[in-house]
Amino acid sequence: MGGPNLEVFKFSIYVFFPVAMMLYYGDPDWYNRHVVSYKDRIFPPNERLVTKLPTDQGALREELAKIRARKLEQRAERERMEAAQREKGA
Repeated sequence: MGGPNLEVFKFSIYVFFPVAMMLYYGDPDWYNRHVVSYKDRIFPPNERLVTKLPTDQGALREELAKIRARKLEQRAERERMEAAQREKGA
């Protein structure tokens, strides 16, 4: 079929391709530029992580009230921005 030269070529691809990918993607500089910056966009910052969960009903209601207030504030801000853009565009 292909002969020994083809087998040597296939073997070299099988061995060197993973090694080349490991060298390229395993570079710490590449990792810091691509993975760490993307990770920061996907996962929330540590200060937003909740480490102490509410255990009683009163604490749970307070936490829900905080979340609702934050969402209302964000909605109001978004509506102000949209109104400013409509005013600017008109």
